[in-house]
Amino acid sequence: MSHSLIQTRDGDVHISVKVKPRAPRSRVVDVKEGALVVAVAAPPVDGAANVELTRTIARWLDVARSSVRIVTGLGGRNKIVAVADVTETEVRARLPR
Repeated sequence: MSHSLIQTRDGDVHISVKVKPRAPRSRVVDVKEGALVVAVAAPPVDGAANVELTRTIARWLDVARSSVRIVTGLGGRNKIVAVADVTETEVRARLPR
């Protein structure tokens, strides 16, 4: 399935994400090759990087962590993250320039 960087589906905003685990600190870094690049300060072991990713996205968009879920890519670096309680316009406004 082809996926653009940001899409609204079923009331949630879906974001294509590329995760960089084991970073010095967790933060949204860049937009590259059609994906939001997110560094996470957790290793990709036992789901730790996924938990830190949802935390980082929630903080970045100022939503509850329960509003963020990983839709696809649980075991890889490329993921689709769904976010409730935010609009596509709000997400686009926060993208790194």
